[in-house]
This record gives sequence, C-alpha cells and structure tokens, in this order.
Amino acid sequence: MIYLDEAATTPVKREVLEAMWPYLGPEFGNPSSHHEVGEAAREALERARADVASVLGARASEITFTSGGTESDNAAVKGIALASTGRHVIVSAVEHPAVLESAAWLGRIGYDITVLPVRPDGGVEPRTLAEALRDDTAVVSIQLANNEVGTIQPIAELSRITGKRGVPFHTDAVQAAGWLDLDVDRLGVQAMSISGHKLGAPKGIGILYVRRRVPCEPLLHGGGQEAGRRSGTENVAAAVGIAAALRLAGGLADDVVRRRDAFIARVLAEVPGAELTGHPVARLPGSASFVFPGRSGESILLDLERRGIVSSSGSACAAGSDEPSHVLTAMGCPAEIAQTAVRFTFGRGTTAEELDRVADELAALGA
Repeated sequence: MIYLDEAATTPVKREVLEAMWPYLGPEFGNPSSHHEVGEAAREALERARADVASVLGARASEITFTSGGTESDNAAVKGIALASTGRHVIVSAVEHPAVLESAAWLGRIGYDITVLPVRPDGGVEPRTLAEALRDDTAVVSIQLANNEVGTIQPIAELSRITGKRGVPFHTDAVQAAGWLDLDVDRLGVQAMSISGHKLGAPKGIGILYVRRRVPCEPLLHGGGQEAGRRSGTENVAAAVGIAAALRLAGGLADDVVRRRDAFIARVLAEVPGAELTGHPVARLPGSASFVFPGRSGESILLDLERRGIVSSSGSACAAGSDEPSHVLTAMGCPAEIAQTAVRFTFGRGTTAEELDRVADELAALGA
C-alpha cells in the first residue's frame, strides 16, 4: 500500500511509542497525587512541557496539553474572545472547521464575526486583514498552513498588523508542525494549536500555546490541572509522546519538496484537465492537491485504492459530507469542480518511485 493521506493522520513513530511505554505501564501515577508515584508522573509531564516549549521558543508555563487540535482551536478562539472586552472576531474563510465553528458559536452568543476572503491560491491578503481590524477586535485566527490545499499563510506579516493594534493572534499550526518553523516569536503569534497525530504521536493529544498575560478563559473547569487552564487528569503518556514527536520532527525538507514538485509536474503534464489547487510554491512540502474536472473525486479515490494507493478528497473532518470543500469554494472554485478534488499528502518516507507509480496510475485512469 502507498499511503498518501498523512494530512489526515500519520503512523505513530517507534521512538514515540518507546518514550511513552513506561507511562502506559509501570509509571502509572496521577500527576496531581502528592506521593512518590504521582511525583514521578508529574516530573515526566513537566519534562514533556519543557521540551515542547523549547521547540516553540516559549516558556513551559505557556504550554497546555489538550485532547488534540480541535480542542486547542476551540480553547484559543473561544477562550481569548470570552476573556476580552472586545466583541469582534476575525477568521479566514479557509480555516479548519474547529476554528470556523468556534467563531460561529461566538456569533450565536452576540459576537460580530468577520470571515476574511482569500485569493484563488488560498492566501490571505495582509491589506484585507488590516482593513477588517476594529477597536473591539478580540482575537484573530488564521492558520499557518491549510489542511486541504497546503497553502502557507504569511503569518509573521499578518501578525505584525495585529500587533500594532494590540490584538491577540492565534494560528492553527496543526498541519505545519513537523514541516515549518514554529518559533512563536518569529511568527509573532500569541496563541498556537498543534495536534499529535499529524506528526507521529498518537491520536487524542494536542498542544495549546498561549502567551503569558494574554487572558484566556478555560473551556474545562474542575480540578485546576494545567495551571487552571484545562481541568482533567493529564494524559502523561501521550504528553510524553507528542513532546518526543516534536523533538524528532525535522522541519523543512528540500528532498521532499523536490519529490512533491516532480509529482505535481507529472500529474499536470500527463493527466488531461488536471489543475493544481493551492499556492504553487508557498505550500507544505508533502502536499499536492488537484481537481480533475469531468471526474468524480470519490471515483478517483476508489480507483486508486483498488490499485493499492490511499489518498483523500479533502479534510478527514468532513468525511461523509456531500458538500463541496469550503476551502476550494472560498478560493473561487465552482462547486461542481470542487467535488472533483483529490488530495495527496505524504511524509519523508514516501519515495520518488512511489509518487511516480501514483502519477502512472492517474495517467492510466485518465483521471
């Protein structure tokens, strides 16, 4: 099998499993317990927190472990808005549903929501953000990289605009983690979301970074764990796992970019009517997404799977939906064309030979 759906989830790395194992067995303590067994778990949890902070260029006290990217996005968008005196929230039209639905919920309880349009390549124009800011803007949330088309947003430039107005900036870095620079100072962000299962850690663990002194109302109240930011007994093993995955992540990979570009070039040259979606250059290294007008995206997926190739039609979080991708329609793609979308996402272990085989099969299908 050739697995080209790593934007949906990645296999757990062996090194991550090995790091987690002691805390799934002998080191089973509750990190809130004040005895030797609990203290051992607490020490592991705080080492993991410090490791995550070092990757992000943050303080350990600014890191909260969550259940995943969806919770982190909800906690950032809702939490910062609810803690603010402002009643205006800005998001982009191509955000993950976890951000869009959080903003929509805030809208239902009386907040004003501005959804920024994007260019045909999926990028947000800095000028558009500047014009949308208001004196009562509570938070801006724009993703670092898109989960469907791979477009990378100019977050440092966008955050400079909000910084001049003193508006907190949150970025969903779920797809970018493991590929792009996550240093929060260089990005200029006050909040960031990461999910473990996108970079070789298990499902069910995530990270929320919120810069100190940025007010953020917790979504979960209870025992006061995570310095009161997220109550509930921590998943120590998974926290150790996501910290290990971040340490192992290699950042930008020129060899993956070369393989991606060669694959894109072959598909565009050999598959009649194929069109690349997303930015042609400012895109994630392991992301190649297309529309194939005249074909059903789902039928292409089924044909490829019969040939041992696994890919997807877009976000795994929209599985089972007959609606065209909100990302593609926001980019100006007609609904009937958006429904022909196929997304190929891969990691460092995907070989040029495997991508050549996928291109061969697409050409043979006439996609």
